[in-house]
Amino acid sequence: MIHASWQPIPRPLVSSLVWPVVSGSLAASVALYKADDAFAILAESTRDSRRRMLDSVAEQYGFARAEQLEQKHIRKDLSQYSGNPHNSRLKHWRGFCKFLVLHYNLNVDPSDGIKRAPTRKTDGHNPWSADQIEQFRAYWPIGSNERLAFELLHWTAARVSDAIKLGQMCVDRDGWLCFDQQKTGGTVAIPFDRDLPEFAQCYAADLACLHQAIDARTDRHLTFMATHTGKSRSAKSVSQWFAAKTRAAGIVGRTAHGLRKSRAILLAEAGGSSPQIGAWTGHDTLSEIENYIAKLNKKKVLTKTETEQKVPTIPIKFQIRQ
Repeated sequence: MIHASWQPIPRPLVSSLVWPVVSGSLAASVALYKADDAFAILAESTRDSRRRMLDSVAEQYGFARAEQLEQKHIRKDLSQYSGNPHNSRLKHWRGFCKFLVLHYNLNVDPSDGIKRAPTRKTDGHNPWSADQIEQFRAYWPIGSNERLAFELLHWTAARVSDAIKLGQMCVDRDGWLCFDQQKTGGTVAIPFDRDLPEFAQCYAADLACLHQAIDARTDRHLTFMATHTGKSRSAKSVSQWFAAKTRAAGIVGRTAHGLRKSRAILLAEAGGSSPQIGAWTGHDTLSEIENYIAKLNKKKVLTKTETEQKVPTIPIKFQIRQ
């Protein structure tokens, strides 16, 4: 019976099996989807996680007919997961099902109507406090790779997947640090070797720290965050490496991505508008930006005097580095 094909194969047996890819089977559909433009245009990190999910689907249900995929089959697969893992897998199922609807002329999208699992209202990446930022700086001095990674992530608010690709070649003739975001494809331009916009002048010291960390490098490589051999680091390895260095500094529960949130909140506290914050961080929806504005330190904003809100700073100008 066809329903038997939807029963998961016990995991110990899967690794020893070589699936015969039969035309019209779910395994064949997985292969076609991974070769399709709809899969190719996804962000690299999304492709990697979706590929793992698809491979597990092909292993467990590969003999089943793609056109007979039903909601109950997806629900059964998702029943093995809860919380964020459940929702992540559901997202991948939805992307795959859109492909199946188009290529197999399904009347109904099998993933429609499946609800996300309840989760706590957090993505697990908490913003850093001012004390934690100073604690990290006190532990990892200028000249260390750890400090360079921190200052780069903290100033740019870049995702790790983007930060690992940043180097002097990203700085244009006007002193903007420019890059295209891997996740969204949107272009970001951040002040780097130029005067800061008025609302951000209170953070000139942060930019100075970044330049000090860059200048203190003993080796010059194409990217700022490079290995000792000059190779660019991978996003996954940097995230894990940075988390370990954060714990070594005595800071618990903070990640590289948390620095992205911190910068967005700091820009809001400095009086940056939603468009200004979005231009810096690369967020392309107002709701995302307003979420950070809602998290700003309201006491800090309300206790600022007019003089403090327009912090007098010595103009810091940087020569464009060759």
